[in-house]
Amino acid sequence: MLYQLERDDIRVRIEAYFNGEDLIVEGYDIGQTVEEYWGDSDYEYATTIAKEEVAKLFPLSGVAAGDREGLLKAIAGRFNTNTCFSEFRDFLEENGIRYESFSWA
Repeated sequence: MLYQLERDDIRVRIEAYFNGEDLIVEGYDIGQTVEEYWGDSDYEYATTIAKEEVAKLFPLSGVAAGDREGLLKAIAGRFNTNTCFSEFRDFLEENGIRYESFSWA
C-alpha cells in the first residue's frame, strides 16, 4: 500500500505489487469528488514496469538485486502521498525506465 484515503466524498487507494516478474503501481479514486471532476464516479490508473526495467530499480532504490519485498518497501517509503502515482512515473522518466501506463474514468 502506497497511499489510502477514505472520506465521505472520496476514497483513494494506490498500491504497488508484483504480477509475475512485472511491477505494477495502480490506483483508483471513487466518490462524489471524482464524479464532480471527471464526470464519472470512479477513476482508475496503472503503470506496469516489465522485468527488464524492474532490474534498474534495485540499485536506484538501494536494494539488493532481486529483493522484490525490499524494493516494494523502498517504493512505499519514498512514494506515499496523494501524488505518489505521478511522482513515481516522474521518477521512472527521470531515470530512463520504460513503462506502460493507462487510465480511465
